[in-house]
Amino acid sequence: MDGHERSDAELLAAVSEGDEAALRALFDRHSPWLLARLRRRSSDPDLAAEALQDTFLAVWRHPGGFRGDGEVGAWLWGIAIRQLVTRLRKRAAPLPVAEQLLSALSPTVRSAEDELLLAAEHGDLGSALGRLSPELRDVLRATALDGLSTREAARLLGLPQGTVKTRLRAARRQLREQLVVREGW
Repeated sequence: MDGHERSDAELLAAVSEGDEAALRALFDRHSPWLLARLRRRSSDPDLAAEALQDTFLAVWRHPGGFRGDGEVGAWLWGIAIRQLVTRLRKRAAPLPVAEQLLSALSPTVRSAEDELLLAAEHGDLGSALGRLSPELRDVLRATALDGLSTREAARLLGLPQGTVKTRLRAARRQLREQLVVREGW
C-alpha cells in the first residue's frame, strides 16, 4: 500500500519500525499546513522551517509518543509549536551586556504572535495555563493561541464541537478566576 493511501496512525506505526518512506509520507501530508501555521506565529521564516524540521526529527526519534487519542495532526501541531516556542525562548534569553547594547542600537523586531507566545509561556498567563487540566488547555491553545474555530478545533482534537465549546467556556472562566485572584481584584 502506498504511503499516501495509509492513515496517519498506520504511517506512525510504520515509522516506529524504521520505515523512512512512512515518515516521508507523513511529512508530505502534514508539512504544508504545519509550516503555514508556524509562519503565522513567527516573523522569521527560517525559524519556522527549523521548527518544522525538528518536528519530524522528533517524530522519527519518538513515534511512540502518539498515544492514539485524538488526531495525529493535533499531536504533530503540539510538537511543532513546542519546537517554535523553544526557539523563541532561546531568542529571548538574556544577552551579555555588549550584545544588549548592540541590540538597543539595532533592535530585532518580534511579531505580535511571538510576543504573545512568550507571554503565554512565561508570564502570569503561562502559570495560569499550566494549572488548567490538559483537556481544557488543549482546547484553549487550539482556539485562542492557534486561532482555530471551535469546529476546526473539534476536528483537530477529535471531539464533538459542543464539547470544545463547553471546555473553552470552562477554561476561560478558570483563567479569569486565577488571573483576577493573582492581581488581587
